Amino acid sequence: MYRLEEETEADWWEVEALYDLCFAPGRTALSSYRLRDGVPTVAPLCLTLRDDDGTLAAVIRYWPALIGEEDVLLLGPIAVHPTRQGEGLGGLLINESLAEARRLGWERVLLVGDAPYYGRFGFRKLEGVEMPPPTNPDRVLGLELKAAAWAGVTGKVAKAT
Repeated sequence: MYRLEEETEADWWEVEALYDLCFAPGRTALSSYRLRDGVPTVAPLCLTLRDDDGTLAAVIRYWPALIGEEDVLLLGPIAVHPTRQGEGLGGLLINESLAEARRLGWERVLLVGDAPYYGRFGFRKLEGVEMPPPTNPDRVLGLELKAAAWAGVTGKVAKAT
């Protein structure tokens, strides 16, 4: 059994340690981190998943971003502890957080990731959306939380102000 909760300030170090465990050194040098630097998270969508003992099993975070004048929800990072991978915890976090994002009125979600994995949640390659370099354009994916939310949205992704 797992407890799904909004990430709190007290969780910060433990969440960062899980990201360090799951991602290669230098993760904060990635282009998506430049969009997050100094920008507060979208707190209601940043979730932790803990087991009955309180051990952190998985986490997900979201950040606001802009493409032109359009608000975009930037998903990531998401991490599942290596001993818990394959249990569907990442999918659970994605589905729960996207449902909440819809409820909160967000229209579109952006991420940099593997199309085969994220495609099962409805994410598709975005044309004309440019993440800061060096980002492989084939890994820039989007999801509409509202019909036609990505229609006409193109350009460079920028920090939310």
